[in-house]
Amino acid sequence: MNDSIKHKQRFKGKIISLSQNKTAIVEVTRLLKHPKYKKYFKRFKRYSAHYETGQHKIGEMAVIESARPISKTKKWVLI
Repeated sequence: MNDSIKHKQRFKGKIISLSQNKTAIVEVTRLLKHPKYKKYFKRFKRYSAHYETGQHKIGEMAVIESARPISKTKKWVLI
C-alpha cells in the first residue's frame, strides 16, 4: 500500500459565472493578517472549475476540489 497518498485541496467559494459550457467560475475569498499592522484584509481569487450537471446557480456557495488538468485553465472540479 502506498503511504504517501496526497489529499486533494478543497476551497469554498461563490459561483460568479456559468456562461461557459461545463465550466463555472468560482471566487474564493480568504482573510489575511497584515504582518506589520496586524489588521485583517480580504484577498480573493477566481478559479475555473469543471462541472457536468446544471443544478448550480450564480450566487450559490460551492466547494471546489483539485483535480488533474482538464483544460488549459481548468484544474478544479465543482462538488
